[in-house]
Amino acid sequence: MAVVLITGGARSGKSQRAEARARSFPGRPVYIATAEALDAEMAERIARHRARRGDDWIERETPLDLVAALDATDGSGARLVDCLTLWLSNLLHAERDWSGEAALLAAALRRQRSPVILVTNEVGLGIVPDNALARSFRDAAGLLNQVIAEVADEVEFVVAGLPMKVK
Repeated sequence: MAVVLITGGARSGKSQRAEARARSFPGRPVYIATAEALDAEMAERIARHRARRGDDWIERETPLDLVAALDATDGSGARLVDCLTLWLSNLLHAERDWSGEAALLAAALRRQRSPVILVTNEVGLGIVPDNALARSFRDAAGLLNQVIAEVADEVEFVVAGLPMKVK
């Protein structure tokens, strides 16, 4: 079993890297999507991701209950969670305890038998946001990434489509 965290900035190539990693394991990969098509732009993004991946993936849409989705799909092929940042946003919007959910996710990752590849955005490399909500989200994302990186067997940082091994 392997837990791999892949992080990077927007449009850095992290999702494509994660897809390649998931396909490198035996079995049919499972794509666990945390995004919801709440507007036309997001629907188009989701459609582009699906088209790029092709039909060889099992898909699960899971905007909130990520631990349940991981547990339900364990024992098959590798699972790709794309992405933790959207999952965090969903949790915050639903007014759920994101730090408690992060701890539950970390515990779930420790007990998985099949590989899990998680995609997340690195949002802390830019300027300090000018509003409290954006600063709160940036801080939560950084802390969530630290929690998951701690339990991950491998961590990669993707820049300009090129992965760099961090752990």
